[in-house]
Amino acid sequence: MEEQFSYDLAQARVAVIVNPGSGRQDGDAIAMRIRDRLEARVAAFEIRRVARGADLPAAAGEALAAGSDLVVAIGGDGTQAAIASVLAGTDAVMAVVPGGTFNYFSRDLGIGQSVDEALAVLDRPALRRIDTGEINGMLFLNNVSFGAYPEILKRREDIYRRWGRSRLAAYWSAVVAMWNLRHPIRLTLRAEGKEHHFTTALAFVARSAYQLENFGLDGAADVRAGRLAVLVARARYPWPLVRSALRLALGNSARYQDFDLVSAEEMEIEALPRHEYIAHDGEKCWMDSPFRIRVRAGALRVLVPAADGGPDRE
Repeated sequence: MEEQFSYDLAQARVAVIVNPGSGRQDGDAIAMRIRDRLEARVAAFEIRRVARGADLPAAAGEALAAGSDLVVAIGGDGTQAAIASVLAGTDAVMAVVPGGTFNYFSRDLGIGQSVDEALAVLDRPALRRIDTGEINGMLFLNNVSFGAYPEILKRREDIYRRWGRSRLAAYWSAVVAMWNLRHPIRLTLRAEGKEHHFTTALAFVARSAYQLENFGLDGAADVRAGRLAVLVARARYPWPLVRSALRLALGNSARYQDFDLVSAEEMEIEALPRHEYIAHDGEKCWMDSPFRIRVRAGALRVLVPAADGGPDRE
């Protein structure tokens, strides 16, 4: 069990940040439930609404500038990462309320993936310092990936627009994207004085032990030890990658059969093509190689369910 500390909610100046149009659930309705739960129990309370996801970091920065020291983030992993990117390295604390499709970050913290579970944490909160990842100065919470996965996200958005958000739609978008993959990428990974060369259809850098275990992959112990776990698919083309995905779905993936694993606290990855479309916590962007990736140890303060016996004081 990671070390936890007590947290005095009565002294907190709370800002709830919500993007009403994002996720599968009604963000405004969740914000109202949080207001009903907290407003009378804290030193100050406000709700900040944003019109689009790109406005989330600015809203978090404005909340800090206004004196908020507890920021409640409503949304999926992309929303959580955008807000965490502002809070990391500060004394402010983040409370996580899941509102996305998979919610790996909240599940990794032991919060669960329902609003009710997140609200229960606010009744008996504990404070924990957690590690985050960083790639070329950008924070990530769960993973960064190259190759097939950014293509999966593009397909997923099209399928969501047509059929609505669901896990079935997300899984189908993965199969379609992998089947249409045509060009592998070449990676040179440097870590701890060693150089590794790969030609692959998919590679990802993981910071979520829960996500690795959920997919039956190695590397969770490395993440819990404060390292990054890099998994590189041995498949280079669509059909072998689809077979690997099916084995993952059935819980039958094996590191030496489907993936190579490299772990380190920091690393550099060069990619060809150099201008890569990458995925990060369910979002995507263009970024130029080389990618300098590291662990930011204890960078983010978050509220988690209190362990039995009660937490210590920080």
